Amino acid sequence: NNSLKDKRRGKIDRSLIDMFVLHELLQLCAKRRSLLVGKSCHGLAIHFGLVTDTVTCNILINLYTKCGRNDCARHVFDAMLARSIVSWNTMIAGYTQSGEDVQALKLFQRMHREGRQLTKFTLSSTICACAAKYAINECKQLHAIAIKLALDSNSFVGTAILDVYAKCNMIKDACWVFEKMPDKTLVTWSSLFAGYVQNGLHEEALCLFRNAQREGVKLTEFTLSAIISACASLALKIEGTQLHAVIVKCGFHGNFFVAASLVDVYARCGQIEKSYALFAYMEQKNVVIWNAMIAGFSRHAHSWEAMILFEKMHQLGIFPNEVTYLSMLSVCSHAGLVEEGRHYFNLLMSDRTVEPNVLHYSCMVDVLGRSGKTDEAWELIHKMPFEPTASMWGSLLGSCRNHNNSGLARIAAEQLFQLEPDNGGNHVLLSNVYAASGNWENVLMARKYLKDSGAKKEMGRSWIEAKGKIHVFVVGERKHPAITDIYNKLEEIYHDMRKFAH
Repeated sequence: NNSLKDKRRGKIDRSLIDMFVLHELLQLCAKRRSLLVGKSCHGLAIHFGLVTDTVTCNILINLYTKCGRNDCARHVFDAMLARSIVSWNTMIAGYTQSGEDVQALKLFQRMHREGRQLTKFTLSSTICACAAKYAINECKQLHAIAIKLALDSNSFVGTAILDVYAKCNMIKDACWVFEKMPDKTLVTWSSLFAGYVQNGLHEEALCLFRNAQREGVKLTEFTLSAIISACASLALKIEGTQLHAVIVKCGFHGNFFVAASLVDVYARCGQIEKSYALFAYMEQKNVVIWNAMIAGFSRHAHSWEAMILFEKMHQLGIFPNEVTYLSMLSVCSHAGLVEEGRHYFNLLMSDRTVEPNVLHYSCMVDVLGRSGKTDEAWELIHKMPFEPTASMWGSLLGSCRNHNNSGLARIAAEQLFQLEPDNGGNHVLLSNVYAASGNWENVLMARKYLKDSGAKKEMGRSWIEAKGKIHVFVVGERKHPAITDIYNKLEEIYHDMRKFAH
């Protein structure tokens, strides 16, 4: 510290400057992200002829990458007369950490072509770059190299490979990598937890969580956040409440992501009051927590509460992000609030800090379609700067059915048939549109096309938790062991509804 102060004051004696003192200064600058002083030290290194030393250059590369100046780091790297493994690894890691994934991959390819020795640090950094850009083919090649070098069982390399496979929806491959790893770190377990949740395999995530507890794996805020998300998706109220107690016990309740997950799980389990009480109790809230609460109100059709919350965000100086706008458009869609939907969509378009994506347009199409403005929804699809998705055309087709627009329904259906040729539900939906308009000839044609194409409609499913077990029901199911009791109860509910004029 005194050395750094002396350097800043320009009082350091040149006779005292040697390689080791300079290294200490540069490392201290890297630790403190002090770019200006680091550049001065770089100047001293040039003046005293130390830039030909490999170790000095490696420390300079580390300094510049830590300070976010990969251009300066690359200049030092390219000027080196002799590069060590550390030089290559530091430069690749710098690119990966700053999100310059293409540059990281290119440098790795050059390193490999030159026959340089590859280490666990080289592979793990490069594979992380693949994860960031979802480069599954490159990851498979790196996985093969790791196996060839017997580095695939290393915890750093294995976790990085697992993470790429999970992010690219190759969860079976991720599990295979996980099982093959002899030493699983906390990050390894967390990566697979997150992978299961991201791929919608919530029951598998909970099963893995129980295994982790049995093996004595330490809980982290990241692990708990992922598991609470799984409970939220399955609407597991009891497990969610138990995890809340664990979070308080571990002292993670102040973590923003954990807090947001708790707000979400209570809202999804039908406890919107408890969700809001938890939200209101928090002294500090970031945009993620606000988004979770707005989404909770949206899910419970509390549209005005969501709008009030949005306005309060503005008043407190918390800027909405893409998720916030998506939640607000979803609120307007479900509540049939067309003008309010236009308002939030226009706010999004004028907000220079948020980039509209295809989901925002899809939500706005749904807002217009549900209110009967199907032609306007179709016009928006054609004007947007994205390729329309299957869900977007499906939303328009459903709106055309509800508002009896068979002409536009056919256009939407044709697009859907191209995007989802094996989804029989689209054919059924189109035939229902024709049936609603009394066009029975086209109904027969749609049904015949469905039969001839071999496409199948996926059966609808629902589930409920009762006495600690999850019971799954399929539409039209007749083989359930309690089917008689189920239909008797439904008949009883139906008569009660009729009695109260519902």
